[in-house]
Amino acid sequence: MKYVDGFVLVVKKGKLKEYTKMAKEAGEVWKKYGALEYFECIGDDLNPKMGGMKALMFPKMTKAKKDETILFSFIIYKSKQHRNQVNAKVMKEMRKHAEECKDSFKNIMDMNKFAYGGFKTIVEERK
Repeated sequence: MKYVDGFVLVVKKGKLKEYTKMAKEAGEVWKKYGALEYFECIGDDLNPKMGGMKALMFPKMTKAKKDETILFSFIIYKSKQHRNQVNAKVMKEMRKHAEECKDSFKNIMDMNKFAYGGFKTIVEERK
């Protein structure tokens, strides 16, 4: 079964172009070191009606402001071990550029509204 790193983050709407550029570059790095797939998804229907079910909506969960948008991102790996190997290589490369990128992160997204975690897949269905 595959392993997935998942992210929820809040980005300033006026900085979306910069974030997209940064995310494309990050995706290239993850793929270079072996990630199977890399996705960045922007919120489109963030207050859906789920057949009467009550759910915590992403804007409320993230406390996103009117000038912010929500992204859900995920990276797919062969296994947790594979993820750890890939991420070790990615982080080594990222550390080389950490100082120059630090301010960009602050200007583009609110790191206090950033969530990350690793997930074991329990169901994999494909068409």
